[in-house]
Amino acid sequence: MGYDDQNIFAKILRGEIPCDKVFESEHALAFRDINPLAPVHVLVIPKGAYVSMDDFSANASDAEIADYIRALGTVARELDLQESGYRILANHGRDAHQEVPHLHIHLFGKRDMKGMLPKQA
Repeated sequence: MGYDDQNIFAKILRGEIPCDKVFESEHALAFRDINPLAPVHVLVIPKGAYVSMDDFSANASDAEIADYIRALGTVARELDLQESGYRILANHGRDAHQEVPHLHIHLFGKRDMKGMLPKQA
Protein backbone atom coordinates (compact mmCIF):
# COMPACT_ATOMS: atom_id res chain seq x y z
CA MET A 1 0.00 0.00 0.00
CA GLY A 2 1.60 3.28 -1.08
CA TYR A 3 1.13 6.64 0.57
CA ASP A 4 -1.87 8.62 -0.69
CA ASP A 5 -1.31 12.33 -0.07
CA GLN A 6 -5.05 12.92 -0.47
CA ASN A 7 -5.96 10.86 2.61
CA ILE A 8 -7.87 12.66 5.35
CA PHE A 9 -4.91 12.82 7.76
CA ALA A 10 -2.66 14.38 5.09
CA LYS A 11 -5.38 16.98 4.55
CA ILE A 12 -5.59 17.63 8.30
CA LEU A 13 -1.81 18.07 8.45
CA ARG A 14 -1.97 20.57 5.57
CA GLY A 15 -4.74 22.49 7.35
CA GLU A 16 -7.33 21.71 4.65
CA ILE A 17 -9.60 19.95 7.15
CA PRO A 18 -9.98 21.09 10.78
CA CYS A 19 -9.42 18.82 13.75
CA ASP A 20 -9.98 18.99 17.51
CA LYS A 21 -6.28 19.13 18.37
CA VAL A 22 -5.16 17.98 21.81
CA PHE A 23 -1.37 17.99 21.27
CA GLU A 24 1.22 18.92 18.69
CA SER A 25 4.99 18.53 18.58
CA GLU A 26 7.61 18.84 15.86
CA HIS A 27 6.83 15.40 14.41
CA ALA A 28 3.40 14.42 15.78
CA LEU A 29 -0.18 15.62 15.94
CA ALA A 30 -2.90 14.29 18.27
CA PHE A 31 -6.60 15.05 17.86
CA ARG A 32 -9.95 13.68 18.98
CA ASP A 33 -11.59 11.03 16.80
CA ILE A 34 -14.78 12.28 15.12
CA ASN A 35 -16.51 8.95 15.90
CA PRO A 36 -15.25 8.13 19.40
CA LEU A 37 -15.46 4.57 20.68
CA ALA A 38 -14.61 5.54 24.26
CA PRO A 39 -14.97 8.67 26.41
CA VAL A 40 -11.39 9.45 25.41
CA HIS A 41 -10.54 8.49 21.82
CA VAL A 42 -7.59 10.35 20.37
CA LEU A 43 -5.63 9.69 17.19
CA VAL A 44 -1.89 10.30 17.26
CA ILE A 45 -0.29 10.64 13.83
CA PRO A 46 3.23 11.37 12.64
CA LYS A 47 3.59 14.48 10.50
CA GLY A 48 5.60 12.54 7.92
CA ALA A 49 4.09 10.55 5.05
CA TYR A 50 4.11 7.06 6.59
CA VAL A 51 1.50 4.42 5.80
CA SER A 52 2.04 2.08 8.75
CA MET A 53 4.21 1.27 11.74
CA ASP A 54 6.22 -1.00 9.44
CA ASP A 55 6.88 1.91 7.05
CA PHE A 56 7.54 4.33 9.92
CA SER A 57 9.97 2.07 11.80
CA ALA A 58 11.91 1.34 8.60
CA ASN A 59 12.03 4.85 7.14
CA ALA A 60 11.53 7.54 9.81
CA SER A 61 14.49 9.30 11.38
CA ASP A 62 15.45 8.58 14.97
CA ALA A 63 14.18 12.06 15.90
CA GLU A 64 10.77 11.36 14.31
CA ILE A 65 10.45 8.01 16.07
CA ALA A 66 11.45 9.37 19.48
CA ASP A 67 9.15 12.39 19.18
CA TYR A 68 6.19 10.25 18.06
CA ILE A 69 6.55 7.73 20.89
CA ARG A 70 6.98 10.55 23.41
CA ALA A 71 3.85 12.21 22.00
CA LEU A 72 1.81 9.10 22.84
CA GLY A 73 2.96 9.20 26.46
CA THR A 74 2.49 12.95 26.73
CA VAL A 75 -1.08 12.77 25.43
CA ALA A 76 -1.94 9.95 27.87
CA ARG A 77 -0.54 11.98 30.77
CA GLU A 78 -2.22 15.23 29.68
CA LEU A 79 -5.57 13.42 29.45
CA ASP A 80 -4.98 11.87 32.90
CA LEU A 81 -5.16 8.28 31.67
CA GLN A 82 -2.10 6.81 33.37
CA GLU A 83 -3.82 5.80 36.63
CA SER A 84 -6.97 4.13 35.26
CA GLY A 85 -5.20 2.81 32.18
CA TYR A 86 -5.61 3.14 28.45
CA ARG A 87 -5.33 1.16 25.25
CA ILE A 88 -3.29 2.00 22.18
CA LEU A 89 -4.12 0.39 18.86
CA ALA A 90 -2.73 0.67 15.35
CA ASN A 91 -4.15 -1.16 12.34
CA HIS A 92 -1.98 -2.18 9.40
CA GLY A 93 -3.38 -3.38 6.11
CA ARG A 94 -6.48 -5.17 4.89
CA ASP A 95 -6.84 -7.87 7.57
CA ALA A 96 -6.62 -5.27 10.33
CA HIS A 97 -9.12 -3.01 8.52
CA GLN A 98 -6.82 0.00 8.25
CA GLU A 99 -9.14 2.70 6.92
CA VAL A 100 -6.72 5.58 6.36
CA PRO A 101 -3.36 4.92 4.68
CA HIS A 102 -1.44 7.12 7.13
CA LEU A 103 0.06 5.69 10.32
CA HIS A 104 -2.20 6.50 13.23
CA ILE A 105 -2.41 5.14 16.73
CA HIS A 106 -5.73 5.21 18.53
CA LEU A 107 -5.52 6.04 22.22
CA PHE A 108 -8.64 4.93 24.14
CA GLY A 109 -9.39 5.66 27.77
CA LYS A 110 -11.86 6.33 30.57
CA ARG A 111 -13.77 3.07 30.13
CA ASP A 112 -13.27 -0.67 30.71
CA MET A 113 -11.77 -2.11 27.52
CA LYS A 114 -12.65 -5.73 28.39
CA GLY A 115 -10.52 -8.38 26.65
CA MET A 116 -7.99 -8.08 23.86
CA LEU A 117 -10.02 -9.28 20.84
CA PRO A 118 -13.29 -11.17 20.41
CA LYS A 119 -12.73 -14.90 20.20
CA GLN A 120 -12.83 -16.35 16.68
CA ALA A 121 -15.89 -18.49 15.95
